Amino acid sequence: MSEPENQLAPRRVLVTGASGMLGGAVAQLLREKGHHVRTFQRRASQAATDEVQGSLTDPAALARAVESIDAVIHLAAKVSFTGHWQEFVDTNITGTENLLQAAQTEGIRDFVFVSSPSVAHFGDSLAGASAGTANPDLARGYYARSKAAAELVALAADSTDFRVTSIRPHVVWGPGDTQLVERVIDRARGGRLPLLDQGAALIDTIYIDNAASAIVRGLERMDHAHGRALVVTNGEPRAVGELMAGICEAGGAPAPKLNVPGWLARGAGSIIEKVWLAAGSRNLVHDEPPMTRFLAEQLSTAHWFDQRETQEALDWKPAVSIDEGLAALRAHYQQS
Repeated sequence: MSEPENQLAPRRVLVTGASGMLGGAVAQLLREKGHHVRTFQRRASQAATDEVQGSLTDPAALARAVESIDAVIHLAAKVSFTGHWQEFVDTNITGTENLLQAAQTEGIRDFVFVSSPSVAHFGDSLAGASAGTANPDLARGYYARSKAAAELVALAADSTDFRVTSIRPHVVWGPGDTQLVERVIDRARGGRLPLLDQGAALIDTIYIDNAASAIVRGLERMDHAHGRALVVTNGEPRAVGELMAGICEAGGAPAPKLNVPGWLARGAGSIIEKVWLAAGSRNLVHDEPPMTRFLAEQLSTAHWFDQRETQEALDWKPAVSIDEGLAALRAHYQQS
């Protein structure tokens, strides 16, 4: 008799990108559910008991990583607002192709590709939108374009024998987050955090615990999710300014007050990004530019999503509300 979908028998799951906040949360949740987790990453981790070190561009390392594995959750990616295109190609596109090939060669049946709603966001406002189809030609910025191309490759590999789903968590945040929370707080403290168009744009986000549980549900509900791209959010659209103020309050930083027109930020972001790239690799390694066109678009246009299809497919709902997440974030900073 097969196991109920909510209680899969213990499996051996490879998690790439487990050194990041979201990947680490996914790996931890899998362990709590009784699965054996192997991680794949560039550098050794003291927290991992079964890990393979290597690069997504190294097929031999990937072959070692997938050996005797039952399922893959692929989170590793180059995530940046700027950078050189070939770097995104190597990691996000070629790396995904390599991992898919390794998984198929090993006879692995289930593959969860962790993507981003930005693969189907083309600069215009999205209000109550469906997931949409990834389009690398129209996606904004190198990260979104490369993830769009990789998602198309991953979903094209879906079959009854090799099931692939794409889970797109939208703007993940929580305690320990260095991608969004720390940057918002740091820039707010330095008076370098503007609101675009008064911070009025409505956007969806997702708290870290919810994002991790949705990704794991993608694996547990593969019968329903395979061949599909599903956006996962908290389902609580908030104005950008309201969300930033909540994050700043939690971290003990002043809420942003400076307002910049969105059209001006988008134009300035294009120029700043070009100057930043021309400045050389040092900045690209250690920091992000203060503004890019992609970032300006994200901060000045609505992007929130209809969650009914996702919640039905995954039989899932977020367990932590935005306000509860902000309270947890506040407690995190009070204890640190």
